[in-house]
Amino acid sequence: MQIDDKLLTKLEKLSALQIDTDRREEIVEELSKIVKFVEILNELDLKDEEATFTTLKGGTPFREDCPSGNPEVIQTILANAPRSENGYFVVPKIIE
Repeated sequence: MQIDDKLLTKLEKLSALQIDTDRREEIVEELSKIVKFVEILNELDLKDEEATFTTLKGGTPFREDCPSGNPEVIQTILANAPRSENGYFVVPKIIE
């Protein structure tokens, strides 16, 4: 996969980030290195390896799924979000 300016622009839109023009080339190079590393990992022969989903024996311990007891924490987090509404993050639509 080739990382170019067009792909970087698309990634900016999807991530809601804005990359400075003087750092664009550096970011393209870094992303290209990451993609090359992942391509090397794809070459590994793992057909004899069993897939694992957790490092814990016996599975992941469950906990009760309950909302935070401290609403101030939620307000603090949402205060740092670019957009929020009714206690939730508002993100751009990416699926058409």
